[in-house]
Amino acid sequence: MTNRQSPPPGQGHDDIVVFRVRRREGKCDECGDEIHRRGLLRKEGDRGLCIECADLGDLVFLPSGDAAVTRRASKYSKIRAVVVEWSRTRKRYERQGILVEEEALDRAELESLADAESRERRREREAMRRAAIDASYVARFAKEIRKHFPSAPKGIEARIAEHACRKYSGRVGRSAAAKEFDAKMIDLAVQAHTRHVNTNYDNLLASGYERWEAREVVRGTVDELMDRWRGA
Repeated sequence: MTNRQSPPPGQGHDDIVVFRVRRREGKCDECGDEIHRRGLLRKEGDRGLCIECADLGDLVFLPSGDAAVTRRASKYSKIRAVVVEWSRTRKRYERQGILVEEEALDRAELESLADAESRERRREREAMRRAAIDASYVARFAKEIRKHFPSAPKGIEARIAEHACRKYSGRVGRSAAAKEFDAKMIDLAVQAHTRHVNTNYDNLLASGYERWEAREVVRGTVDELMDRWRGA
């Protein structure tokens, strides 16, 4: 197994580390999309990857400051990443928060509803999620998923489409090919869903596997499930 890069000072060796870009725009070395100032990237050797290409796009950001919610969200999330930013004044990386699974954060905040700040942060996140969804396009994308995967569980196409088509995410559902409902883009959206939801892929990433290693481990399960959903 390839060893993960050394973490910035103050982070554990088991942490996935994500860097917040401070000064200028850059490009993802895998997909070529721009990573704007204040955007997030993951280092993979000498390459810098956007969050989507690093397979961390399903995670949501929880800023530092609420120790109780952070502790609970970390406990409930199968995978998490520590977000750090370089401080020019202190000449070191400083922790800004964590990335965790949205369900884990929801559960953590529900257990901390007495905290008014947590409630407000939850409302803001839900408002942003609603604003980022084009309901008409998502419905058409979901219809295409059902057409290609007629034996998939009922209702799963809507969940996959909503995630894949979220605006400004860089996900496959936002690509030009996907907007023409290209069969390959439909497959990629379903593949990403099955990888994260129906396998131990996230656990493998959290335990130190590189993406290519983890994908190879779960490839058979993903292919088998997709064939079953196609009705093959």
